Amino acid sequence: MINADELKFDEKGLIPAVVIDAETKEILTLAYMNKTSLEISMEKGLTCFWSRSRKALWLKGETSGNFQHILKIETDCDRDALAVYVKKDGPACHLGTDSCFNNTIYINETERMPFSLESLISLIENRKSQKKEGSYTTYLFEKGIDKILKKVGEESTEVIIAAKAGDKKETIYEIADLTYHVMVLMIELGISLDEIYKELASRHIIDYKIKQEKMIK
Repeated sequence: MINADELKFDEKGLIPAVVIDAETKEILTLAYMNKTSLEISMEKGLTCFWSRSRKALWLKGETSGNFQHILKIETDCDRDALAVYVKKDGPACHLGTDSCFNNTIYINETERMPFSLESLISLIENRKSQKKEGSYTTYLFEKGIDKILKKVGEESTEVIIAAKAGDKKETIYEIADLTYHVMVLMIELGISLDEIYKELASRHIIDYKIKQEKMIK
């Protein structure tokens, strides 16, 4: 470990801090720290930045409740930039999205990004915000919630049919289709993967959960 005094702040006394989700490795935001905000961050274990527009300290989550709990802070080889790994309580962006980096300006169509649910939902979000001609995903968003719900229902039925037939390969195919359409529904309703992760993580005793059913006499 190095001493924070070894960091190189710029002529305005600032150092860029790239905030990264420690679990997903997704880049959440780029902000700036000065020596005071860095000290507060390390003391509280919460991200604190220097707002260049307001000329004031800014403890992330103080107003919104979306605190970022710091797990680790690293610096680069030149010691003039920081990587801050966090566990977040909510959206990182003031627009309500998980990350501030949501607007794609270039996609190399000849290369594929490593697949993850995060990369897939990011692509789906992009198809809604930056409509692409001929895109099926864009078509679903243009048709609206009723069309999306219809497709979720259809794909659910296909999963049931394939599973009932004992066809593993077909069931995998249909589950993938259902997953995609559910993610389209999530974007349409403003539901993030983080919210789903948190809901699943909160179910510590799912093996003992009792489903209440209405009794028909």
